[in-house]
Amino acid sequence: MQQEILSRLDEIEKQENVVIFYACESGSRAWGFSSKDSDYDVRFLYLHPQDWYLAIDTDEKRDVIERPLVNVLDSILDINGWDLKKALKLLRKSNPPLLEWLNSPIIYREKYKITTKIREIIPQYYSQVACTYHYLNMAKGNFREYLQGEIVWLKKYFYVLRPLLAINWLENKSDLVPLEFDILVECVKSPELLEAIANLLERKKQGQELDRAPKIKVISDFIESELKRITAKTIAESKPKSDVEGLNNLFRMALVEAFHV
Repeated sequence: MQQEILSRLDEIEKQENVVIFYACESGSRAWGFSSKDSDYDVRFLYLHPQDWYLAIDTDEKRDVIERPLVNVLDSILDINGWDLKKALKLLRKSNPPLLEWLNSPIIYREKYKITTKIREIIPQYYSQVACTYHYLNMAKGNFREYLQGEIVWLKKYFYVLRPLLAINWLENKSDLVPLEFDILVECVKSPELLEAIANLLERKKQGQELDRAPKIKVISDFIESELKRITAKTIAESKPKSDVEGLNNLFRMALVEAFHV
C-alpha cells in the first residue's frame, strides 16, 4: 500500500505540475487505533513553480489538491493536500490539523529541508489556546452528533476521547500534542476507565463492528464531566502571531530549494 501511495503522489505531481515535498498519515492509522479496514488518510504539502505565485490572480487560484475517495487493495484511500503558502498562513494561526500532519508518526515522503525548517519555527507560532479551542469544538461536535442518549455510536467514543485527552495534554505539557492515542491515554488515572477504553480499543483493532449499542457508562461519564469542566474554564482569546517575515523567508527558501530559482 505504501508503494501505491507513493505512486499516487507521483501521479498528482505530474497532473498538477507541483512538487510534493511532504506526505503523511493523518487518521486512525496515525492515532494507533486502526482496524484492518480503516481508511488511509494521506495528507501532503506541495509547491507550485515560482511563476504560479507571481500572477495577479493568485488569490483566485485553488490552494488545495483533492482526489476522490478510491478503493485500493481493499482499503479506501483518501488523499489530499495543501499548498505551502496556505500551510504557512495556517501555521501562523497555530492550526492543529497542520501541526498534527507535521508530527505524524507515519511519513510517506519527506524531501528537501522544507519540512525541517517548518518544524523549527513552530514554537514561534504555537498557541495552546488555539489548539484547545479546536479540540474542544471537535469533542463537542462529535459528542452532540453521536453520543447522545442511551444508544450511541461506539466507534465515535474515540473521536471524542482523543480531543479531550489532547486538551488534557495541553493543560499539562508545553510541547505539541502527539497523535498516538496510547500516549494521550497515559494521563487517565482511573483503572476502571482505562480498562473500558482498552477493551473498546481492542475490539476496534480486531475489526469488530462498533456501531450503535448501549453506551458504556464509565466512558460516557468521563466525557460529560470533562466537557463541563473544560467549557467552564476561562480560555484567553487567541490571536495570530504578528511576525510574518519569518514565514515569507521560509516560503522563498522553499521555492529556491525545490525549483532552484
